[in-house]
Amino acid sequence: MEKLENIEAKYKELTYLLTQPDVIADQNQFQKYARAHADLSNIVETYQAYRQAMEALEEAQTMLEDESELDEELKEMLGEEIEQQQTRQEELRQQLRVLLLPEDPNDEKNVIMEIRAGTGGEEAALFAGDLFRMYSRYAEAQGWTIEILDSHYTELGGIKEITFVVEGKGAYSKLKFESGVHRVQRVPSTESGGRIHTSAATVAVLPEAEEIDVDIDMNDLKIDVYCSSGPGGQSVNTTQSAVRITHLPTGLVVTCQDEKSQHKNKAQALRVLRARLKERLEEEKTAEVAGERKSQIGSGDRSERIRTYNFPQGRVSDHRINLTLHKLEQVLDGELDELINALVTSDQAERLKQVE
Repeated sequence: MEKLENIEAKYKELTYLLTQPDVIADQNQFQKYARAHADLSNIVETYQAYRQAMEALEEAQTMLEDESELDEELKEMLGEEIEQQQTRQEELRQQLRVLLLPEDPNDEKNVIMEIRAGTGGEEAALFAGDLFRMYSRYAEAQGWTIEILDSHYTELGGIKEITFVVEGKGAYSKLKFESGVHRVQRVPSTESGGRIHTSAATVAVLPEAEEIDVDIDMNDLKIDVYCSSGPGGQSVNTTQSAVRITHLPTGLVVTCQDEKSQHKNKAQALRVLRARLKERLEEEKTAEVAGERKSQIGSGDRSERIRTYNFPQGRVSDHRINLTLHKLEQVLDGELDELINALVTSDQAERLKQVE
């Protein structure tokens, strides 16, 4: 409560500062205060609603204590009011506890996603294509944009691997739980016997890193250029526009070939390299924190099996939170809200346990 009172006091101070002529005249300062004010508005409004619920509850309880002057109908009404305000107060208390959790500094960032076909040959590549379509549809529904940085298709139209950027507000906050192994169980179109096969694809979700987040020394890079290739390795064009960058200190390799310009491909490859280096630095930092508890949602490790898409039964199962939805077609069509909201809620619950 003391923390909430301090936040409300800060909010009132910012409200006052935003009306001052010298602040209004300084657009940089005004924007800084306006952003801070907006960041606090949700928690302050929830806190004020919580206080109102407390006051309404106390008032109803005080009236009910003086039973001598109340008829039965009014007593019943007050009893219902107390019950409603207690429920309301508990809901707001939970909301406040979640709002007070430390924010992930990456949540508002754009995302670099990588999908790679795993075990299962051509069927795995076709499934990787299904996953790319699923995320594309979901991004479209969120009002986000997708830009492909690098892609390698099979002759049957499957995806060996694809790297793309998802740009939009809160992209990382919603997509960060998608990292890991996605498994599919279905009868492949190439299977004449009608047997169910199990294939897999891996998904990596990286918050896009700014130049100030990761400083890359160009002397640490080995840059190769070559002709970009299409399905089956055939040459797409005769100009050496594709770029491969090797980061010598770490051995990380990034390729980019989807742009026609070598300059653009180099810029996009650096974009991916920066995100991967940021991920590695954060993993090293986390490993240094002794005794840190692993989140219920998982580490985001690409080797961890997180979800199964079962076609014969029309179901999707997320193994981290034991959630099964019998709406496979809708999920693969980009309707991911139910899954993602459940993962976010579970993550919040786990983090609340750790701070109690």
